[in-house]
Amino acid sequence: MNELDWPRWPNEVAAGYRRDGLWTGETFGEVLRARAREHPDRVALAAKEGAVTYGALDRRADRLCAALAGLGLRRGDRVLVQLPNIVELGEVLFALLRLGAVPVLALPPLRSSELVQLGEISEASAYFVAARAGGFDYRKLAREVRDRVPSLKHVIVVGDAEELVPLRELDAEPVDLPGPDAQDLAVLQLSGGTTAVPKLIPRTHADYLYCARVCRAASGFDSSSVYLAALPAVHNFPLISPGVLGALDAGARAVLAPLPSPDVVFPLIESEKVTHTSVVPPLALIWLNAAASGSVPGHDLSSLRVLQVGGAKCSAEVARRIRPTLGCTLQQAFGMAEGLINFTRLDDPDEAIVWTQGRPISPADEIRVVDDEDRDVPDGEPGHLLARGPYTIRGYYRAAAHNARAFTADGFYRTGDVVSRRADGNLVVEGRAKDQINRGGEKIAPEEVENHLLAHPSVFDASVVSMPDEYLGERACAYVVPHGEPPAPRELLGFLRGRGLAAYKIPDRVEFVSELPQTGVGKISKKDLRDRASARAAGVQEVDSDTVKL
Repeated sequence: MNELDWPRWPNEVAAGYRRDGLWTGETFGEVLRARAREHPDRVALAAKEGAVTYGALDRRADRLCAALAGLGLRRGDRVLVQLPNIVELGEVLFALLRLGAVPVLALPPLRSSELVQLGEISEASAYFVAARAGGFDYRKLAREVRDRVPSLKHVIVVGDAEELVPLRELDAEPVDLPGPDAQDLAVLQLSGGTTAVPKLIPRTHADYLYCARVCRAASGFDSSSVYLAALPAVHNFPLISPGVLGALDAGARAVLAPLPSPDVVFPLIESEKVTHTSVVPPLALIWLNAAASGSVPGHDLSSLRVLQVGGAKCSAEVARRIRPTLGCTLQQAFGMAEGLINFTRLDDPDEAIVWTQGRPISPADEIRVVDDEDRDVPDGEPGHLLARGPYTIRGYYRAAAHNARAFTADGFYRTGDVVSRRADGNLVVEGRAKDQINRGGEKIAPEEVENHLLAHPSVFDASVVSMPDEYLGERACAYVVPHGEPPAPRELLGFLRGRGLAAYKIPDRVEFVSELPQTGVGKISKKDLRDRASARAAGVQEVDSDTVKL
């Protein structure tokens, strides 16, 4: 792999991380081998189709690694992996990690436009899919991607492969192969940004393994814990925070849920005695309402100790409900696939758990909160969050022009988040820089307004975005999913005023909708809502909403 493909940590910085024991020199393949020797008969992965022990997972990774080498895959090759939450996902990941090939982790909802770009940027040589998942035929998609990506030679299918390569037939006697170094790429994650061209995030064995371990420590996760991947496990949050890979590093059990809905997840929590899981805020709200209403009756959730909520800011109104309703501790998680992760701690006071998004998980994390001129701002004042450290990247993969904008000269990553830092070190997320609404010079943080909206008993969910305006530049548009019968719009806005919200923050338009658009991992898609609001402002009619202009 070309040394210019992705910026490394400076040599003296990397040496310091190794000297301080943050980067241990282990690879994920070596970690699996060690855990398999320690407890070969312990269940490593459990899913709908069955379970696999550490010993069996280690053997399967060896044999699949040898078979992939027989196909011509080599250390450093990039491989698209678009698999759902199935046991084979773990087998494929560890075979590639042991070979030194680099999984390019693609969420199941991605389609040909995104996948062709990912394949072209990474020059992927192989592509793993399930035959069908969620009612969708991935073989058809894979053929289209293969035909448009010149480097793509092999499509490997879990299930009925038709004329493609069946995963079940890839089996060979293990052979000695030159494995990866801890400083080599482990995976390429996909950035959650909104740029037209996907950005690939290079994570090494050394930094990714360190990330899993400090996440484990901060979430009280050990070998006796059970992690449930309710979200797509290829995503950074359920994969490494501590996620599936953190669970396997600990010698614990990881459970892969095929769907995140309460009727699927609640029985798994009971039967597998799940202790930790992670969700995005809209999913947390669905679980809370299901548990409170008894719509999924008869399931014992008492094993659940920690519910991590991240991917977007968890509103205080939702946060307050988690312990009384689910009986577990909320751990707010605020981070990014590029690196920096912040957790509230399990022993934090309730006030910090409800109102903040936590603090960095590693003492080696470095953060700055700065103004538009990169000058540090005092605690309590909002500013742009910059980060660097032992698991925060120094640049995207094959993206030199973007790296010049996204990183400072001294290696801090410009996260794009606007935060304020409290005296206790905890961060409060104020929003994304691009999400801030500038209403005639008055700045509105959407999360603040959303939090007030969610306090209304007839509001199930809400999202506030900007919409263009010829006089003020931008106005605020609130998309509201009602809980039952929608409230009268003027009563809703009167409710906001009654909570002391400044007049300029009161939404200029309210739209009642049946649901909010989501990204592939269940985050609310602000981009889609901004596009919808722009269409409204331009006079283009929508069909899935009741609109009130105020």
